[in-house]
Amino acid sequence: MSTIVEFRELSKSFGRRKAVDNFNLTIEEGEIFGLVGPNGAGKTTTMRMLVTLLQPDAGEILVGGHSIRNAPGEVRNLIGFMPDNFGVYGEMTVQEYLDFFGACYNIPAPQRVRLINDLLELVDITHRRDDLVDTLSRGLKQRLGIARVLIHDPSLLILDEPASGLDPRARIEIRELLIEIARLGKTIIFSSHILADVAELCSRVGIMESGKLVALGTLDQLHQRLLPHRLVHVGLLNSIPADDARAVLANLPGVNNVRPREGFIRTDLTVFEAEFIGEDDALHGLLAQLLEKNLPVVHFSEERQDLEEVFMRATRGIVS
Repeated sequence: MSTIVEFRELSKSFGRRKAVDNFNLTIEEGEIFGLVGPNGAGKTTTMRMLVTLLQPDAGEILVGGHSIRNAPGEVRNLIGFMPDNFGVYGEMTVQEYLDFFGACYNIPAPQRVRLINDLLELVDITHRRDDLVDTLSRGLKQRLGIARVLIHDPSLLILDEPASGLDPRARIEIRELLIEIARLGKTIIFSSHILADVAELCSRVGIMESGKLVALGTLDQLHQRLLPHRLVHVGLLNSIPADDARAVLANLPGVNNVRPREGFIRTDLTVFEAEFIGEDDALHGLLAQLLEKNLPVVHFSEERQDLEEVFMRATRGIVS
């Protein structure tokens, strides 16, 4: 893969507040990259500089080798930007809306007709082509917005909160649409507060806090860095005292922070939750050791910790 976007020591302040602080990041062609962070972390400011709506105070962004400072026109030709609010074209029909933006990019009228047909089919709103934009649901407006940013065939899509305000079904449909667009060879960068969507979609994730990139990597890399332990659940029959079982479990290699886990219906079981550091082979060995010590194990499982926990760890000042 080759680099399509490079952020170099990017900074932006508003008065005394530093919205983006020495931000460095490289994004490769074909990635679906998720940018997450708490409110005020600097995500939207970073995106607005990327799409040439804001000038940085310091640093540089290169898009396809073109500088946002020195070649903003070339940058705009390479990107399609969908902000978190839709716009002010509600009195246009869906067809007119896409035709208007196609004309803005100087696409000839006969070509626009074919292109609009293809885009409406891609985002599955052909049946609404003659309806006013204002009559569309939030989910259908998002689909139309995605069609609009594809009108000039950009290499890179920048989407700010594409699933914001959508119901669960519409979120899933937008997620599937983005995957389909990525298969067409597009690179996608999007910000979201919906961590489940980020986890489902992204090849890599960047976590911002206070204008800085505090964590970066694949989900597996972020888990290994921020959550090195695994959560293991062990269920034992009450044929031995709970304190004795807990002591045995706590003394095994790689096991830490053993605690009872409440909420199980069966009263004949004691279930412990423990943190475990080790690979799959070591986890299998842990179960073997429990059985060797004649503990009455009837339940043994690992709880996968999700991106929410990674996010909380990264935005608590734990990352240096």
